[in-house]
Amino acid sequence: MRGAATLALLAALWLAPGPAAAQVPMGEGPAILVADSVYVTADRKLVAEGRVEAFQGETRLTAERIVYDQASGQLTIDGPIRIEDADGSVVLASAAELDDRLESGLLTGARLVFNEQVQLASTQMTRAGGRYTQLFKTAVTSCHVCDDGRPPLWSIRARKVIHDEQERQLYFEDAQLRVLSVPIFYLPRLRLPDPTLRRARGFLIPEIQTTSQLGTGVKVPYFIPIGDSADLTLTPYWSPGTRTLDFRYRQAFWNGDMEFEGAVTRDDLLPGEFRGYLFGYGSFELRNRFRLTFDFDASSDDAYLKDYGISDADRLRREIELSRSTRTTFFGATAVNFNSLRDSENDSFLPTNVLDLRYQKRFYPSWLGGEMRASLVGHSHTRDSNADILGRDMTRTTAELMYLRSYILPSGLRSDFRLGISGDAFGIQQDSTAGDTASVVTPQTAVTLSYPVMKATARASQIIEPVVQLAWSDVSGDPVPNDESNLVEFDEGNLLALSRFPAADRREDGLVLAYGLNWTRTPRDTGWGAYASFGHVIRDYENVDFSSSSGLSGTRSDFLVAGQLLYGDDLILSARTLFDDEFEFTKAEVIGAWVTQRSALAGSYLWLDADPMEGRVRDAHEVFLDGAYDIDRHWTASANWRYDINDTRPTNAGIGLGYRNECVEIELTVDRRYTSSTTVEPSTIFGFTISLRGFGTADGAERYPSQCQT
Repeated sequence: MRGAATLALLAALWLAPGPAAAQVPMGEGPAILVADSVYVTADRKLVAEGRVEAFQGETRLTAERIVYDQASGQLTIDGPIRIEDADGSVVLASAAELDDRLESGLLTGARLVFNEQVQLASTQMTRAGGRYTQLFKTAVTSCHVCDDGRPPLWSIRARKVIHDEQERQLYFEDAQLRVLSVPIFYLPRLRLPDPTLRRARGFLIPEIQTTSQLGTGVKVPYFIPIGDSADLTLTPYWSPGTRTLDFRYRQAFWNGDMEFEGAVTRDDLLPGEFRGYLFGYGSFELRNRFRLTFDFDASSDDAYLKDYGISDADRLRREIELSRSTRTTFFGATAVNFNSLRDSENDSFLPTNVLDLRYQKRFYPSWLGGEMRASLVGHSHTRDSNADILGRDMTRTTAELMYLRSYILPSGLRSDFRLGISGDAFGIQQDSTAGDTASVVTPQTAVTLSYPVMKATARASQIIEPVVQLAWSDVSGDPVPNDESNLVEFDEGNLLALSRFPAADRREDGLVLAYGLNWTRTPRDTGWGAYASFGHVIRDYENVDFSSSSGLSGTRSDFLVAGQLLYGDDLILSARTLFDDEFEFTKAEVIGAWVTQRSALAGSYLWLDADPMEGRVRDAHEVFLDGAYDIDRHWTASANWRYDINDTRPTNAGIGLGYRNECVEIELTVDRRYTSSTTVEPSTIFGFTISLRGFGTADGAERYPSQCQT
């Protein structure tokens, strides 16, 4: 067992060499030497031999033998040598001569290793001032290097490489990029960030992209850090059909962050015109628990986003919101602007400018029990058109007072009681069929009874809950145009709502009976979980504002069936459908995702009946699938497919093939859009990217290590 001593004991160590440690006064503080044997020679040199370890600050050195000359302050080291810095960099060498700070000197047969991944092997290495490391006749790679002499998949050979530890940059002179051992191209000068640098100024992974409309082009991103909390990425994109500059700006603040991305384009699709887009997002926590968010989408024309494969969105949204939530209050103010990209829609006839103000206060009166809610809502939407009816603008102010109380009876029956009144005041412009103002008053009440029954086992707990609600409302006042409640969804979330319209310009009237059944299975630890819901609504008279496909038209609604199946994090499957007494389906949807160790699959199925009241003149019937499969630990195949069952043709399809190991990542993709319109043509996009891994932050390369065959 090795012992410990100080320089005050060197005389004793001289007389009795053996396992020992010593403090050597090197640099700004002592270096600790630990070895099997430590002694002092006749010429006053300290010699440490056998499993030698030296510690200087946060630097650790291991070797077989170290000779320290106090007069010159030099260390002569015999290898194998290993020097580790605090940032994880490792130097390996066969021999070295260094100063007493381990910062300057000469190493032979040296290798410099970053993050146990990128290695620089050289015949000779010099260190200067603790900042610069110079390597001669160097080979650089992040690939696993086998001992059988086979070349790595890729490497950079250079006459000289300089590593600046302070700036964390690598400078190459006379560099060659080689695939296996074949030179691909030559660069007289090259600069790369070392793998310990998180945000390095310079070029990022280039991408080659071919489209049927723009030809073959290349994207070359350039990253620019701006201080510690902001950065800008500029990406020139050139092809025979386009000259585009993409950009992305990000900035973090002490109370939030924001991000903008966009592009400026001149292309052959719209000659002589500037095209582009801008997306932005931000979120900030303000004083007094206020929160400010914004989301901004804009495009120069309806076809740009699809022409360049940026987004399939058919409507763009610009929104800013200020909100504040506490235990008993909520305040929200939202301004929204919409822009439609659909050929079938005219923006001037759509309510594209929307303003909402919302406030709610909750009270818990001790003398009455239960909960009292007071709400105030202000809403306004305008159209750009001045046409009568088609250009209608509206404002609405809604005030509501609601009392809620729950009781649990001794038998376990739960009773929920609601009683309230709502008042709506409307301002109407540019509609000759309605007055300039209108007001509506709606008293409403509801009693809900439910009887949850639970069964628990060692594997899972199950709850089955029948529920029934009797509700009454009396809508009285002036007629109001239906401008906000044209799209109604009947689902398990609003089965027991007092009004199933999405906005207050329409309310349910009269006596309504709703009943249903809920079942839930929750696993104790692992296993499958499930949820199912059934519902039906009966009313005393028909509401003509419910469309035929809403599931709520007539005096008896369609039957609602919804469910969800879960198995850990591996499987999720959700479904919902509406059907009438004759089992005629009006709406159906299925959404699911399945993940295994080697594959992932997500998809959806949608069926919607044609409904002119919802702006759908023909049935919507489509299926979408998106999946990936790991062929082995390096190769991954992916595909996506969207198919229009009504038209019996695909609308989108894509395939991809990727290869990834510890030192390279290659991806090839093909995407085809089949749909066309007056502004968008069918197109095919081919994408190809190749990147050398290891330069930059850790990216999970340890999952894809290469192996040497014996």
